[in-house]
Amino acid sequence: MVRAAVDSTVRFQRKEEWAMIKISVLYPNTEGSKFDMDYYVNKHMPMVQSRLGSSCRGLGAEQGIAGGEPGAPPTYSAMGYLLFDSVEAFQASFGPNAEAIMGDVPNYTNVSPVIQINDVKL
Repeated sequence: MVRAAVDSTVRFQRKEEWAMIKISVLYPNTEGSKFDMDYYVNKHMPMVQSRLGSSCRGLGAEQGIAGGEPGAPPTYSAMGYLLFDSVEAFQASFGPNAEAIMGDVPNYTNVSPVIQINDVKL
């Protein structure tokens, strides 16, 4: 399993001392959707990490198991995330690799991911 994280000591420093953005990639759990978590974790994410290089400060993958109410299905089949120092660092590393990274999506899912860029506050 691919798992990288930001040093926990960084999390609690004042915002002025560090900056980080998180690229969240969410895969909606809709009727007829398919998601191969084994492929995602063992092939796709390592390929993404390799292509993005050291500008990607961390990444992770999560599998949806339930919704907010008892017995409800998860809203998302899976979620992935990438951590960068800035939007510019993300764009500089992702842009040249976008075709290869996005071209691999059909190998593990039949849904279009929802992507959101976040400024990490804590």
